[in-house]
Amino acid sequence: MDIQLKRGLLDVCVLAAIKNEDSYGYKIIKDMKPYIEMSESTLYTILKRLESANMLTVQTAEHGGRLRKYYHITDTGLMKIESFKNEWKEIMSIYRFITKEDK
Repeated sequence: MDIQLKRGLLDVCVLAAIKNEDSYGYKIIKDMKPYIEMSESTLYTILKRLESANMLTVQTAEHGGRLRKYYHITDTGLMKIESFKNEWKEIMSIYRFITKEDK
């Protein structure tokens, strides 16, 4: 798979994982596991990129005597998900065109 396409897909997957509730790294990986495997190092790289792009915010809170970073999706992040959904419709249309003779 094209690396840029995969990168964009992973970004949207992480945003979708925190769309309905704030979350932290381990839980994000656990929630995504049934759909996609992701290492911690990949996740934290994506989280930093999304934070830099103002698609999420980070808040640190104590949990069990340790500090934990909680991630919250922003309006910009929500717009990214909606944009992806619209783009995906076009991608699926192109896919159907490419594979129409394979049936």
